[in-house]
Amino acid sequence: MRAGYDDLWGIGELAARAGVTVKTVRFYSDRGLLPETSRSAGGHRRYGSGALGRLRLIRSLRALGLSVAEVRRVLDDEEASGGVGEALEGAVAERLRELGDEMRTLRWREAALRLVQESTPEDRADRLHLIGELSVPPGTAPLVRFWRGWLPPRMPRRSVDAFLDIAVPQPPEDPAPEQVLAFARLTALTLAPCPGTAQPQPEAHRAVGARGAAVLYAGLAEAYELAGVQLRRGRGPWPGEALDCFVDAYTSAYGALDSLRFRRGLARQLAVDPRIDRYWELVAEVVTEPGRRAEPTPGTAHDWLLSALAVQTGTPPPTGV
Repeated sequence: MRAGYDDLWGIGELAARAGVTVKTVRFYSDRGLLPETSRSAGGHRRYGSGALGRLRLIRSLRALGLSVAEVRRVLDDEEASGGVGEALEGAVAERLRELGDEMRTLRWREAALRLVQESTPEDRADRLHLIGELSVPPGTAPLVRFWRGWLPPRMPRRSVDAFLDIAVPQPPEDPAPEQVLAFARLTALTLAPCPGTAQPQPEAHRAVGARGAAVLYAGLAEAYELAGVQLRRGRGPWPGEALDCFVDAYTSAYGALDSLRFRRGLARQLAVDPRIDRYWELVAEVVTEPGRRAEPTPGTAHDWLLSALAVQTGTPPPTGV
């Protein structure tokens, strides 16, 4: 039943009841979010009592950061379903995702600003340059490209993805200034041109090929995990389960038998492989909160295992690897 004239409110009265300005009511009315019930003889807008609840809902949705288009979808869904439903849930979930991204950006920006603020005059220019080359918040694409150039061509995708999961650190959600600096340096390291014409490949890659490398890296991941346990306990390099798993990764990839002779040859081979210690040093700085003990990385685990192999075989420990 159509409301009588006395049951209708003018735009000023509706605005006063809702605690908003007349301009706000007119804005939502002009965009079809708050339709008027009728017009007076003089052409003035008139609203029914239901407009008050609708206007309050619009204000609440806008206070949550929803756009006018999103508010319209929520209101249309309310009319169709008889209550606030899936459209609101979807809009809130999307806004939460966007807000999380915005907050993460602000945390990175704050940490970067603190890094510059705490820098000495001698360091400031270099750090500003590093930060300028880094997106905020940063991504991992340069690191992924770096490792794809390191790994053997045509290595199975599943094996590549498994390795990248452990080799590429994710940027901290709430970084300290030191972590911002480490990630910026890590990114710069991976973007720097390689000596010569191409990134050098380890001897092990050339020896086993793409399929063998998949077997190798699967075994190495297990060995690094075992070595990480020893590193967390503060134990020095020594032959044991972790080293046996490490050697088994190579024998399985090469199709060779384990022996002292094989281990001595492996120690010599790995000692001359190109290594990227600086990468792993920076990874440790990225993933470790200031004041916390550094967590083992594949790089520190690899070095621990190489030293354990040197102890067992009596070969000189690798230097500069």
